[in-house]
Amino acid sequence: QVQLVESGGGLVQAGGSLSLSCAASGRIFSRIPMDWYRQAPGKEREWVASVTGGGTTTYADSVKGRFTISRANAKNTVYLQMNSLKPDDTAVYYCHVQFSYPPGSYWGQGTQVTVSS
Repeated sequence: QVQLVESGGGLVQAGGSLSLSCAASGRIFSRIPMDWYRQAPGKEREWVASVTGGGTTTYADSVKGRFTISRANAKNTVYLQMNSLKPDDTAVYYCHVQFSYPPGSYWGQGTQVTVSS
């Protein structure tokens, strides 16, 4: 059974930093991309960043240059370092993985990030 457990959210002032972690278990994750999404109040969930098994990263334009995604395959863990945080970054942040075979899309429970102005 796949489990994704996020940690590291909290309250921070604008301009500050937070680091999120997502520990995965239940399948082999080292060869698949791992993603971060977020959902702000009243808005749809949006993609934030992805990292492939080989370490290639991609980012949403809204976070490019401020957020850094990374992973530790030996620990089945993906990280999101968030710097220069803005109030618009306030959201619940979710870890996500998707397997092709057997197919499956999995989400963590989410961790709240609140950025005060």
